[in-house]
Amino acid sequence: MRKEAVDLYQKLTNEWNKKPQNFDKCLEYLTQLKIILSETGFIPTPGNPIDKRELHLARDVFEIGAQCSIAVGDIHGFERYISQLKSFYFDFQNEISESPFKYQLIGLNLLCLLARNRLSEFHTEIELLSPHLIQTNIYIRHPVSLEQYLMEGSYNKVFLSKGNVPSPSYNYFMDILLKTIREEIASCMESGYKKIMFREAGHMLYFKKEEELIEFAKEVCVLQKLKFLCIFYFLEKMGNGI
Repeated sequence: MRKEAVDLYQKLTNEWNKKPQNFDKCLEYLTQLKIILSETGFIPTPGNPIDKRELHLARDVFEIGAQCSIAVGDIHGFERYISQLKSFYFDFQNEISESPFKYQLIGLNLLCLLARNRLSEFHTEIELLSPHLIQTNIYIRHPVSLEQYLMEGSYNKVFLSKGNVPSPSYNYFMDILLKTIREEIASCMESGYKKIMFREAGHMLYFKKEEELIEFAKEVCVLQKLKFLCIFYFLEKMGNGI
């Protein structure tokens, strides 16, 4: 194992464990470590001896990378790290000790797929897990329950789940999922109503505060041109509308 990689790994973990973290520094160390790991071939090839220290270091780096990506809102970066972590979680699970972050990150990946409506990939990932794990692990059970609520159309249960996430890192994808649901509801409302009371609109879209509904309407009117929201919800309250 190259000393340069060990030194950078120590700097990365020290920075990541600070409160608050300096994400720019973490990303800088991650970029340097990924270059070194790609040069050294961090995933063993068949027939070659396994260096468990290197496997542990590479896995820890990618786990920090996945969590850091969520912290800075980089979904594609998160997905790349998860893709690399799968080898450590499944192919080499008997070679190195289990990571305490394994199921948290697997659950985050499931939630990411769900929030982005990639349901076929969601079910493919579920098939890699045992039924017992799906039912008992809090990190896995959360996105699985959400998918069931969505299939049932029980949106109220989905919104209630926002206050019961197994880790704060889940809030990022929960917010994306809830925004997607609200946009779908708003689109259906536009097709089904000519007029609707302001308060009732907020209730149907699961908003507790009037300000949240106004901000949502501003955004969807600009991005999706749902004029229904602009005209009937806010024309009177905001003068000329949005």
